[in-house]
Amino acid sequence: MIESPTVRATKVAAAREKAQVLYAGTEVPHRSCGIALAETFGLPTAPYQALRRGGLTGCGECGAIVAGRLILGQFFGDPDPSGATTETLAAAMAAYDAKWRGRVDRGKAPGVDIICNTLTGQFERFQSEPRHDFCTRLATEVATVVAEVILDHGGDFEITPVTRTTTGND
Repeated sequence: MIESPTVRATKVAAAREKAQVLYAGTEVPHRSCGIALAETFGLPTAPYQALRRGGLTGCGECGAIVAGRLILGQFFGDPDPSGATTETLAAAMAAYDAKWRGRVDRGKAPGVDIICNTLTGQFERFQSEPRHDFCTRLATEVATVVAEVILDHGGDFEITPVTRTTTGND
């Protein structure tokens, strides 16, 4: 189903806003990058917890970027465990990689490395507001790219509203 440009823009904006709210943690309790992405698209969050802080050690790739790949797999992958990679998934992954590489701000991180420790190592402390803001922007942009790629490749999603509460982190 081809969405009108207005419907498409509304869906992409809703995904962007929800991911930002979930990761930022000022209106609701903070979610890690992978969980924020999964929850944005209505997917079970438990396995995405392993993406927090680059595989929990900081040594793995950025959890938001990896979450984007996994979400596309859930939308476009063959549900048959012995099935081949679908053409739609292959095309969506290529589009995703091109889009996030062109749009995600890696700050002062050197080269093309997307290891969590490299991306966050540009900040004096991991538990700092500048690092948190950086990762919030990164997760938000990844959610935007994922939403665009899903719609570009014939997928669809609905974004459920976030129930906003005061977190005490204000």
